[in-house]
Amino acid sequence: MISTRRYSRFVLLALGAHSRKLPVRATSSNTRSMTRNGAFVSISLAALTLLMVALLAACRPSEPETAEEIRPVRSTTVQHGGEGEIVSVTGRLQAQEEVSLAFRIGGRMIERPVAVGDRVEAGQVIAKLDPDDELSALQSARAAVAAASARLTQTRNAYDRQATLLRRGFTTRALYDEATFAWRTAQADADAAQAQAETSENQLRFTELIADSAGVVVARGAEPGEVVGSGQMIVQIARQGGRDAVFDVPASLIRMVPGNPEIEVSLTAEPEIKTIGRVREVAPQADPVTGTFQVRVGLSDPPEPMRLGATLTGRVQLGAAGGVSIPASALTRADRQPAVWIVDPASGRVSLRNVELARHDIATALVTQGLENGDVVVTAGVQALRPDQKVRLLEAP
Repeated sequence: MISTRRYSRFVLLALGAHSRKLPVRATSSNTRSMTRNGAFVSISLAALTLLMVALLAACRPSEPETAEEIRPVRSTTVQHGGEGEIVSVTGRLQAQEEVSLAFRIGGRMIERPVAVGDRVEAGQVIAKLDPDDELSALQSARAAVAAASARLTQTRNAYDRQATLLRRGFTTRALYDEATFAWRTAQADADAAQAQAETSENQLRFTELIADSAGVVVARGAEPGEVVGSGQMIVQIARQGGRDAVFDVPASLIRMVPGNPEIEVSLTAEPEIKTIGRVREVAPQADPVTGTFQVRVGLSDPPEPMRLGATLTGRVQLGAAGGVSIPASALTRADRQPAVWIVDPASGRVSLRNVELARHDIATALVTQGLENGDVVVTAGVQALRPDQKVRLLEAP
């Protein structure tokens, strides 16, 4: 490679040589010769200029080509197992039957001797209303019964007399008919008064709220001194009997669970306390907010520490076609659908592939479609990738 200084020296020498060839003085006899020499000099200078540009370009150091970026990523290889994975869901313990007790009439509650957690027996008084109004109504109804009974006796005697006189011919048919009508009216009034008295007696009984079965109080809806309405929940009782583990389960998981599965249920806080249950009921309609279905699992012989309201963890093994579990960090989106980056082992380049998810949480995602055995899925560094980018797989930490 020729340096710029040496090249400049070479150009100056060349120009000096050409200048020495030019005539010293111009005469009429050599004018045409000078013109030809001048043109020759101009052409030579142009050629030298081109040569100088070419040599300068050759002397300029060439720019190195930009190397393709190879991004390091972590990955996992898809392996479909022979059996489905074990899925865990969280729920709560409830009684198989829970009933809300309420007064049939409204009034001011003066007493509620039970509290949450108390055990009650069938026939036990749960709460009471102020009975003053009902007692007054009952007394009035009983007085009306007495008055109606007196009128009934009076009209019946009058009817009997008119009937006897009519047979003997000492009265008219009109008087007899009038006595008959009065007697029948009095009989109807007496029946109505008796019915009203029975209603008043029932109203008085309704001022006491009585448990219809044994159980445990799990909730209360009013306190003594409040004015409550008919049908308002006063206490909620979990009846004695079976216990259910209640879970909110997505529809995709319900479809993958085999028929009549055996479910292991344990206390979330104490996993060693566990029992076995089977699905007893699946809600026919999804929750409008969460989109999940309520599943009730009947527990067989739950241990004593499993109390009502306790947080439970249920585990069930999915079928063989349950899907494959991958880290949730591998998920991205393509065409508004879940996707993952797949690494081509031959070229080391990545491409996006859409997948279908059964479920996912903060740690893992269960893929049901879109992945095959042996696929290499990028699990870390997905945000910085682009299609057909070359990557370098890092070793597992």
